[in-house]
Amino acid sequence: MISKRNKYIGEILALLLGLVWISPFYLMLVNAFKSKREIFTDVLGLPEGFQTKNFVEAFIDLDFINSLLNSVIVTGLSIAVIVFFSSMAGYALARNKSKLSAMILLLFVGAMLIPFQSVMIPLVALFGKVEMLNRFGLIFMYLGFGSSLSIFLYHGAMTGISRSLDEAATIDGANKFQTFRHIIFPLLKPISMTVGILNVIWIWNDYLLPSLVLSESNATIPLKMFYFFGQYTKQWHLALAGLTIAIIPVIIGYFLAQRQIIAGVAEGALK
Repeated sequence: MISKRNKYIGEILALLLGLVWISPFYLMLVNAFKSKREIFTDVLGLPEGFQTKNFVEAFIDLDFINSLLNSVIVTGLSIAVIVFFSSMAGYALARNKSKLSAMILLLFVGAMLIPFQSVMIPLVALFGKVEMLNRFGLIFMYLGFGSSLSIFLYHGAMTGISRSLDEAATIDGANKFQTFRHIIFPLLKPISMTVGILNVIWIWNDYLLPSLVLSESNATIPLKMFYFFGQYTKQWHLALAGLTIAIIPVIIGYFLAQRQIIAGVAEGALK
């Protein structure tokens, strides 16, 4: 049994760790409401008067609606194509037991070990010669970079689905795609949630790849924040207000999908 003293010590340590974790958010939030003078005078203290105009100015200069729309389009379509193609590839590789299938799966697994920085320059050099499609070209690249892990997860999940389901569907007259679409894919919902969550976290917060592909008019929120901080490096009251606005969609999205996120992460851990 854990003694009461050890229990209290553990709770105090957890509270201290919580305060350390939340301190950057506290500094960001309280300083976002301060004037420029107040930030340099007292960083830790509460604002004397709440400067809501910081958020209005940051919202306009950040072009927040357009940036948010770009992030939603890029992330949403990227997740859709990754889930669609990766699930079909994982199904095909799991159901076709051959040396070729094993080699293809091994190539996908090996591709996860290749760092993005090693292919960054050749990628930009190749697509730089073509008139890029901006957001759609970026989505195509995310499909390539996100497929390896996704196919590996789907292939692992397929090992738990009996082949008898495929045979029963074939007897009923369904072709391969109909079997996958109506029978197999619904059974892959838990792992699809895991794949979606892992890729959303990566794609939504990605800065490097969009900075190589997107123009400023099509910039996502992380890329726009880079431009914004470059513009307001010394005006921290506006920069922190812009950063506060930028994380609001993430917080709202997390609370709306909290149950699915926890279930997806737990499913991924079990896999």
